[in-house]
Amino acid sequence: MPAAAAHPIDRRARTAGLEPNDTLMPIITLLTDYGLRDHYVGELKGVILSIAPQAQIVDISHDIEPFHVAQAAFVLHRVWSRFPAGTVHLVVVDPGVGSDRRIILGQYAGRFVVAPDNGLVTWVHRENEAEAMFVVEDRRYFLPQISSTFHGRDILAPVAAHLVNGVQPRAFGRTADRLEMLPMPHRGAAVDGGWLGSVIYVDRYGTIVTNIRVEQLRTSRGEVRSWDVLINGISIGPIRSAFGDVATGSALAIIGGSGFLEVAVNQGNAAQRFAPLESIRVEVR
Repeated sequence: MPAAAAHPIDRRARTAGLEPNDTLMPIITLLTDYGLRDHYVGELKGVILSIAPQAQIVDISHDIEPFHVAQAAFVLHRVWSRFPAGTVHLVVVDPGVGSDRRIILGQYAGRFVVAPDNGLVTWVHRENEAEAMFVVEDRRYFLPQISSTFHGRDILAPVAAHLVNGVQPRAFGRTADRLEMLPMPHRGAAVDGGWLGSVIYVDRYGTIVTNIRVEQLRTSRGEVRSWDVLINGISIGPIRSAFGDVATGSALAIIGGSGFLEVAVNQGNAAQRFAPLESIRVEVR
């Protein structure tokens, strides 16, 4: 997993801040790598509801691979705009828990995120203007006892709950002047009249999501032109419109619902077919 690097934040975004969600049922989403076997998710929810019993908690996913910040960053990006303004997205994928890494409270497009500052907001930050960004440090909004291994329960969850209760974002700490960002390429690279892509996500079906965007594949009239897609130098044919366009077990390229070029195997697993992921080379010519 690539390490995050600090990037400066526009000064205008440091001290701004809209009102938190003041609806009767404010929304807090949960995105973690906790899984569902243990007590961790239940404790998060218990803390939130003890502070903000009116909160509507929505589980995005608890199946992020352990410590996989890049994976969680992409999932957060995909769900960000699907929720109404005022939503608080609580994200806990925190390999640096207990260290001096910061916790941030950010605001983009009227929605909030509470997360460790380790690159989790990379995709959201790159595609939305930051309206506010604060370092969470006021212990009045934490639980009285703080475990060095469970900041999700003791710090992030109560902060999210206090936020939907009406505490102003700026009350949680000083304004942030930098943000940790993952060195993730957000678009395919232009190469010899085509595009060279990299893997940014793999879903539970083994479908490989690349960073080649549909708009990069369109003609001037807005149509997706006829391209040949190659994986590690071997053609898998043109971009298809449906999985059933190829035989069961055959590989194909398709524009996914996220607007990126994807590589799949009809009723199979492309990630396994073309492993290891680190060496996959996706070309569109």
